[in-house]
Amino acid sequence: MIVHRIASEPPPNPPPQAPPGIGELAEQVIAWLKWGVLAAGMIGILVCAGMIIIGRRRRGGLAQEGLIGSVWVLGGLALASVAAVLVGAFAGVGAR
Repeated sequence: MIVHRIASEPPPNPPPQAPPGIGELAEQVIAWLKWGVLAAGMIGILVCAGMIIIGRRRRGGLAQEGLIGSVWVLGGLALASVAAVLVGAFAGVGAR
């Protein structure tokens, strides 16, 4: 009877909570990382655009590398833009 009752109750599932005093620091670090990702993305796109422009004439390999690099940069920016949504989905934040 006790085993049946324990097995039928779901385990506790409290929501995530930052330790006291850490929440503000974590938000600040995340804000800095977001800024860094955006700055790196802008630099990456500009570098890849330069490679495409320079490689346009007689340097096809450089232009190709610039084009492939820009796809990777855009993919990284897309992943960074949905990072909070992905982590929230896997962590079950908001799910009931």
